[in-house]
Amino acid sequence: MNWTTRVTELLNIKYPIIQGGLAHLAYAELAAAVSNAGGLGQITAMSLDHPDDLKEEIRKVKRLTDKPFGVNFAIGQHGRPYEEFVEAAIDEEVSVVTITGGNPAPLFRQLEGTNIIKMVLVASKRQAVKAEQLGADAVMAVGHEGGGHLGKDDIGTFVLIPGVVDAVSIPVIASGGIGDGRGLMAALSFGAEGIEMGTRFIATEECIHASEEYKRDLLEGSENDTVVIKRSLGAPARAISNTWTDKILKAEQAGAGYEGLKGYISGEANKRYIYNGTKEEGFGWAGQVIGLINDIPTVDQLIKRMVSEAERIRLKWN
Repeated sequence: MNWTTRVTELLNIKYPIIQGGLAHLAYAELAAAVSNAGGLGQITAMSLDHPDDLKEEIRKVKRLTDKPFGVNFAIGQHGRPYEEFVEAAIDEEVSVVTITGGNPAPLFRQLEGTNIIKMVLVASKRQAVKAEQLGADAVMAVGHEGGGHLGKDDIGTFVLIPGVVDAVSIPVIASGGIGDGRGLMAALSFGAEGIEMGTRFIATEECIHASEEYKRDLLEGSENDTVVIKRSLGAPARAISNTWTDKILKAEQAGAGYEGLKGYISGEANKRYIYNGTKEEGFGWAGQVIGLINDIPTVDQLIKRMVSEAERIRLKWN
């Protein structure tokens, strides 16, 4: 099967498979493994403490792979200043930058005059059109099934992706609910030219920062074991359902607001669970695709299996 799409050509990768930004988890080992397996790995910038840390992480990826990789910038409502981190990525001559959770225009201005490819995570046709107008080279459209931060409209991947494809001329990458070769082929049939996966890449051997408890919850959970939090803040996000998310939802129902919620939804609460497995004191992002996760393979095994499954589907319908 010919895997060439505008996404593979844009990113200079073998397969149109991109690893999500994964706050506090997407570091050199995982990114390099995805890139070495033929996809595009990414490291997360804003989970690091200092721009120099980002430079070192980029250099580490380069020691582990000679393939392209990206740097993700999560520039959310309550995020930290990111300008110096962007400068660090420019200094290290990264080839791809992805932007999630905020207005990409200021970041795009910083990238003017570079050859860095710019991709933006969107959750609606309106956002996709705006991203294209601002100069994005591609958009990653995430449906309501996805893990982490989502759109406000609760539009599923099956409807969102064809709509975004029809609304823009730049390549579209499908995200949300994709974890195997069937999802890859479905995304391509919708007109997308690649996929992005987050949750599925957490459940791999090379995601070394994720606790065994977190991975076990991904392995044993069903599609009914996630919940959307932070709706009251206008920033809905999907996480594994546990006693901590129950507290978040109860606080939201009581009208706690950001000040009342920030201790529950902080990065520290996230890290307590994903690093230490203390689910009674924290939370972990996950999409509904956990209902399709049945093992913890290496990244290479996962991508080879997805490609093989997709090719069998293609042959079946030829």
